[in-house]
Amino acid sequence: MATTGMHRQGTAGSSGAWVSGWTAFAGVMMIFGGAMAIFQGIAAIAEDDVFVTTRNYAYSFDLTSWGWIHLTLGVLVVLAGVAVFRGMLWARIVGITLAGLAMIANFMWLPYSPVWASVLIAIDAFVIWALCVGSGRDAARTD
Repeated sequence: MATTGMHRQGTAGSSGAWVSGWTAFAGVMMIFGGAMAIFQGIAAIAEDDVFVTTRNYAYSFDLTSWGWIHLTLGVLVVLAGVAVFRGMLWARIVGITLAGLAMIANFMWLPYSPVWASVLIAIDAFVIWALCVGSGRDAARTD
């Protein structure tokens, strides 16, 4: 079966390998999800009045604090997404960890922005799945 896209295959931890398939999908989704988290963080830092707060919420931090949390996670996810494109094994591990942390942060963010948080939770779930299954299926397809 012929494959399309970038695919210079090396070992999973090699520094010059391009990726394809699910790993490339994970990289794109990490960059996209990280950029959305950055915008979410900037919105929470700049304008606290945009979001409606609920009473007696268990994870009720100041919105500016939530903004900094999302901004930091977003930047780290974007950087890890770029490293995933280089085929780095450490980037896959860091990407899975950061996507899990971003899922938790967005779950806690649900009362403030339910639709946006739900979309980011779904993106993070796809990223974790793609990073977990990516290298084995990509390598099997090119053999």
